[in-house]
Amino acid sequence: MGSKEESQIRDLALAPEGRRKIDWAAAHMPLLNTLRERFEKDLPFRGLKIGICLHLEAKTAYLAEVIQAGGAEVTVAASNPLSTQDDVVAALVDNGIYAFARHGADDAEYGAHLRALLDRHPDALIDDGGDLVGTLHRERPEQSREIIGGCEETTTGILRLRALEREGALAFPMIAVNDAYCKYLFDNRYGTGQSVWDGIMRTTNLVVAGKTAVVVGYGWCGKGVAMRAKGLGARVVVCEVNPIKAIEAIMDGFEVMPLVEASREADFVITVTGNRGVVGKEAVAAMKDGAVLCNAGHFDVEIDKEALGEAGPPREVRRNVQEYRQKDGRRLYLLAEGRLVNLAAGDGHPVEVMDMTFALQALSLRRIVEQGRQWEPRVYPVPEDIDREVAKLRLATLGVRIDRLTEQQERYLRSWNLE
Repeated sequence: MGSKEESQIRDLALAPEGRRKIDWAAAHMPLLNTLRERFEKDLPFRGLKIGICLHLEAKTAYLAEVIQAGGAEVTVAASNPLSTQDDVVAALVDNGIYAFARHGADDAEYGAHLRALLDRHPDALIDDGGDLVGTLHRERPEQSREIIGGCEETTTGILRLRALEREGALAFPMIAVNDAYCKYLFDNRYGTGQSVWDGIMRTTNLVVAGKTAVVVGYGWCGKGVAMRAKGLGARVVVCEVNPIKAIEAIMDGFEVMPLVEASREADFVITVTGNRGVVGKEAVAAMKDGAVLCNAGHFDVEIDKEALGEAGPPREVRRNVQEYRQKDGRRLYLLAEGRLVNLAAGDGHPVEVMDMTFALQALSLRRIVEQGRQWEPRVYPVPEDIDREVAKLRLATLGVRIDRLTEQQERYLRSWNLE
């Protein structure tokens, strides 16, 4: 049987609309188009099965098709059911890719989809958040030995991989794509910053200018969210546990204060930490009527939904907006059920930004399948030559040229004797 018969998706009839979305993304992803031409010629994935667990929307779909063009049999599953676009998944299946995903899948179905992907016995993986790799290690340690290696997309996933590595349990090499310069400097900062506010604004239709935005976490994603909030005219308050990052936020022009204190003044609260229970009972109790809460971390654990719902279950007042009425009558609004607001309530990062990230993914995957059998089972950085190649490709697509060091300058930088 083929992908159309074996896949588990919403409706194959949605494929034409999904194809239009993928084609739009592809038209604005010159790096992936360049790599596609290479892969079609070289076929680096010929004879291999590749399993991909990512947010299934147009940009990730095109990455899957680029890898397919390199000779792979590709299977995809969702890394987050609320970000799955059923029409895009249908278009992938229509193009011969196996898919196990549908928008709104519950936890049981989500887990079944991951297992269905693994049932196809992939040789290498691309993961986003660590659920696919975690399921493989927990439930199928024998199958782990079949894997050449893989790539991880996010901070959260890399934290989980490093925990496996510390315990000596990681069964195969993984490249930490999130830690590449061309990922966190651009995707995490500019991509997250723009897409988070896009998700908030299209979901709420509320003005940002003149309001107070509280950004919880000042890593690269938090920096992008704060920067974009400032550009939209908001007063920005940053909450941090790391004193170095707190100083950085101050010197970037933002206020810094404890979360409970900031919550009293917040019109918008955006969590960007990757940690559990960040916005808890005390912060919820301090918030003013009408505050909007959302999360830009990978899992829906950063905002304590039990604390929000102590006075009763929420009601949906607008698509992707849940109203939690508090005992004292205050109304607090949670976007996208506390899942990634930029994907669950929007289209994710801008196409051109993800072009760079997915170029990193595609080249890192190629390196893994070519060399991974000789590597120890550890978490590896993206090789420097791949990071630089992606940057050079991006500059070339922009029509930008840069200077080069002379031989004398290179010798000077390599030398310890400066006489």
